[in-house]
Amino acid sequence: MRQGGPRSESTDARRSHAIDYLQVQQSPPFQRLRKDHRSFVFPLAALFLVWYFVYVLLAAFAPEFMAQRVWGDITIGLLFGLGQFVTTFAITMGYVAFANRRLDPQSARIRETLENAEGDA
Repeated sequence: MRQGGPRSESTDARRSHAIDYLQVQQSPPFQRLRKDHRSFVFPLAALFLVWYFVYVLLAAFAPEFMAQRVWGDITIGLLFGLGQFVTTFAITMGYVAFANRRLDPQSARIRETLENAEGDA
């Protein structure tokens, strides 16, 4: 007897009809979904990191530039800092719109295919 109790015929039957997720991962629809996801996420992540490090490096090595007043007590450093938050929200909203428009329909088709294959088994 193996750990977890004896193996039943229903367990063996379910295993023989189990979805091969490695095959799904290698399928063209899944590869297209990954490509579309990465084509959005990687460039934006890289741009945001560059923008963030520019802000940090300017704060560290150009404090006189960052301390320049733009209007009243508002400085360039403060505007850049607030810009980080604005950029974060803009990227999030852009990703949600992109995912709703491009990724969700693709993942729904993949999920539907898998659910149909599981139901047929």
